[in-house]
Amino acid sequence: MIKLNALELLEKNGRTKYWLYKQLGMSYQNFNKMINNETQSIRYENIEAMCLLLNCTPNELFKFSED
Repeated sequence: MIKLNALELLEKNGRTKYWLYKQLGMSYQNFNKMINNETQSIRYENIEAMCLLLNCTPNELFKFSED
């Protein structure tokens, strides 16, 4: 299973979930589902924005889990 690794990257960059939420400009409900890996898809524009904001690549933004 592929999971979003944003919480680790936020911690690494000294940022909060709230900061990322405000930067992305998404609804809180959609943001929360995305961050907690409860969504089936993520838009390319959100992936790009998170990579720019978190100073990472898509490979770092996602991790593969055996779960």
